[in-house]
Amino acid sequence: MPLFGSTFSPKKTPPRKSASLSNLHNLDRSTREVELGLDYGTPTMNLAGQSLKFENGQWIAETGISGGVDRREAQRLRRRNQQLEEENNLLRLKVDILLDMSADLWSLCLSIPVCSIFHPLLQRQLRDPDE
Repeated sequence: MPLFGSTFSPKKTPPRKSASLSNLHNLDRSTREVELGLDYGTPTMNLAGQSLKFENGQWIAETGISGGVDRREAQRLRRRNQQLEEENNLLRLKVDILLDMSADLWSLCLSIPVCSIFHPLLQRQLRDPDE
């Protein structure tokens, strides 16, 4: 039993306002797209003065931009870069093989005493191995 008055009674909430006062929701889809701008088109951006657009999952430079590298030139440069990387890897492999062969030959030459007769450096190394 409350002492000083009646039981708790909250105020009634005012009625909600209508969801939308515009009649755009009554329009068909194509009219809505035109009115609200829902047809976005392809995304574009501008980086360092070059305009790029997003098509088929890739960013492509828009045509007609001067100073940019066109697609064919970029593909040619990528192919050339790939060829040079493969050539570089082959040359590194050849250098490694030559170093291994040289080390094997050097160790073989040091193990044969006859070989030291032909080369003065080997004679010195066999006499004084600490040098």
